[in-house]
Amino acid sequence: MPNGPLAASSASYAGDMAVPALKEWAVPIEALLAGEQVIVLRKGGIGEKRFEIPHERFLLYPSYLHQRPELITPDARERYGHLLGANEEPDAVRIRAWAEVAEAHAIEDPAAIAALSGLHVLSDDYASERLRWRRTQPLWGVVLRIHELEQPLEVRVQAEHGGCVSWIDLDTDPVGAREPVLDDESFDRAAAAVAEALAGVAGPR
Repeated sequence: MPNGPLAASSASYAGDMAVPALKEWAVPIEALLAGEQVIVLRKGGIGEKRFEIPHERFLLYPSYLHQRPELITPDARERYGHLLGANEEPDAVRIRAWAEVAEAHAIEDPAAIAALSGLHVLSDDYASERLRWRRTQPLWGVVLRIHELEQPLEVRVQAEHGGCVSWIDLDTDPVGAREPVLDDESFDRAAAAVAEALAGVAGPR
């Protein structure tokens, strides 16, 4: 089980009344689903004291708030431009995946941002900005194993889904999952690339 902000124990969402979901920008979620990245960089929302991972498994809830083209790498802007037309939340979102936490790296050294360049879709400038914000808190690089749902969920956006927060609960019933988007060998190789990039600059994890 990963160290860092991950809770000591956490049940799968299967059978729970409320299903946990991580709010993440739509473009990184698409890159995760495409197998183009396995890491997300998180520091918590404005309404949170720090970023924590209270769940081992959770749905990925696409968010558009504050998402802007200049905060994404040029290559990702070209591939996922259709998701960058708005930076406000829509009336409904389509949830296509759930994630399982593999590792959580505490990032405190600015050199880590350069080391991770090319392993995620955020621009280096924006990743550095996230690191500088709340300097007493580390930036967390969370490595996720992504599974695509057999049936995407259409979720009507409610007031309780809003706000600049990391986690929300959804009153929904996910149905099944396909195989992980990356096979074991490909995922292990991608996760190892993250660990190697951070070796010596990421601090404890």
